[in-house]
Amino acid sequence: MNNHLSTQGLGFGTVVGIGTDIIECDRIGGMLQKHGDEFLQRVFTPREIAYCGDRKMSQLHYAGRWAAKEAILKVLGTGWAKGIQWTDVEIVNLASGAPSVVLANRALEIATGLGIREVQVSISHCKEYATAFAIGLR
Repeated sequence: MNNHLSTQGLGFGTVVGIGTDIIECDRIGGMLQKHGDEFLQRVFTPREIAYCGDRKMSQLHYAGRWAAKEAILKVLGTGWAKGIQWTDVEIVNLASGAPSVVLANRALEIATGLGIREVQVSISHCKEYATAFAIGLR
């Protein structure tokens, strides 16, 4: 009986980088109250704003996307330096509901330079916290 999983030949990529982040949902709620649309448009894309804005307790979803963006920049090894804008990293949802990463502009250039072909992300949140884990694959 085979009691192990082999990834050989299954097309799994080489891990280039990993990242994780956690944020208090109330922190994002405070930013939304204090800065409103200015904050939303600086940090989130129109698709992210539409998705989160349509959700009950939208601050949890905004916080999840914030954490995902932070985790992805850790994958790239840049933080918010090297000319990357918040909206260069976008989190959209697949038909299944799973989050998917779309990179643009400087974030895409850096990922391409690192040989990253795919970035996967997982997001979780509860009333108090949102967390995300991201992995970049070559």
